Amino acid sequence: MKREDIPKVMDILRREFSKWNAPIVSLIAHKTKSPFHALICALLSTRTRDETTAEICKRLLGRVSSPQDLLLMDTKDIEELIYPVGFYRNKAIFLKELSKQLVEEFGGKVPDSLEDLLKLRGVGRKVANLVLSEGYGKPAICVDVHVHRISNRWGLISTKSPEETERALMEILPVEYWREYNRLLVAFGQTICKPVRPRCGECPVREWCDYYGKIVA
Repeated sequence: MKREDIPKVMDILRREFSKWNAPIVSLIAHKTKSPFHALICALLSTRTRDETTAEICKRLLGRVSSPQDLLLMDTKDIEELIYPVGFYRNKAIFLKELSKQLVEEFGGKVPDSLEDLLKLRGVGRKVANLVLSEGYGKPAICVDVHVHRISNRWGLISTKSPEETERALMEILPVEYWREYNRLLVAFGQTICKPVRPRCGECPVREWCDYYGKIVA
């Protein structure tokens, strides 16, 4: 894929998006426009199936709207609220600690800069960029396994790590696409461009994909 192909490919992915398994955390964050909900749902989603994450996040939204809400809850109550996400006991403790840090260091608000988000315990660049893009509507590229794999599979970039992928994409991807790039590619990667046995025959952008070009050559 060449840089000039990006607008055409993005348009196609947008049109096809509703047919695919959409990323739960991005959809919830996009709908609520809440940086706090984006943050905690992203953290709860690790090692948890999307279906479970969706159920728990919806339950959570009805009870918790701020770090202060979590601080007022007993850890056991948080455990019950987020069960059965993976490592729910550890995550309940972590959510309390994170909420305390937000209250004590940031006045109870989720930071709106990458630098400050990375100061939060347990928050890496992927989660930080998701909060910026979906919670605050700021241009940021959230690089997860799907974004890293597909961008390289297309031949758009050639990188070895998510950090390298983020830097490379920032250089070639127009800023207008940064926020939605993760949402579109996660849905595309979960449904079509899978890690193993990608469904190339059903892929709507295969004519621009280097990987497909090699397997049919």
